[in-house]
Amino acid sequence: MKIAIIGATGFVGSAILKEALQRGHEVLALARSTSSITEKNPLLALLNIDVANTDELTAAIKGSDVVISAFNAGWTNPNLYNDFLSGSKEIEKAVAAARIKRLIVMGGAGSLYIDGIQLVDGPDFPEAYKQGAAAARDYLNLLNENKQLDWAFFSPAIEMNPGVTTGRTGKYRTGTDAPVFNAEGRSILSVEDLAVAVMDEAEEPRHIRRRFTAAY
Repeated sequence: MKIAIIGATGFVGSAILKEALQRGHEVLALARSTSSITEKNPLLALLNIDVANTDELTAAIKGSDVVISAFNAGWTNPNLYNDFLSGSKEIEKAVAAARIKRLIVMGGAGSLYIDGIQLVDGPDFPEAYKQGAAAARDYLNLLNENKQLDWAFFSPAIEMNPGVTTGRTGKYRTGTDAPVFNAEGRSILSVEDLAVAVMDEAEEPRHIRRRFTAAY
């Protein structure tokens, strides 16, 4: 397939980029700056782009089979909430304008539910991640109104961070609106296996116009 990955230099985006190339897909990697991508691969094209430029983004992704958005407005950005929402809306508009049906959005675990309460609204949710998690949750609510695109929204496991050193096992279990827990009561997944789950969804769509999650 031809896959456009937005935010391809980030923690999540770079893992998805690696997995997509390993599977032999043609990849367009987009980011504000792609200078950190040093891999040389005939299947890989790089493009520096600002997602706020909808016309440029539309032209860049045209012809793609699927767009994967790992867009992040920056965890230290004081305007993270508004910038994530506006950037995500522009990406959605560009995908529609480019006449691409399939959009997979990387969201946060904060919008998952436990006992009817979203994690981001819980008393123990880390303050440092609250603005970004709230933005992802609110964007999912907006995305739910889109009946034209065959979108999917991915919420990672609660424990999905650089400290998870499981690596790529190729194994995971999926859920929808609640975290997937293991026998020890942990919701955990490596970024490498997140990329496996996302690329499996890109190749064989199972979640059309809905959110899904994955963990061990």
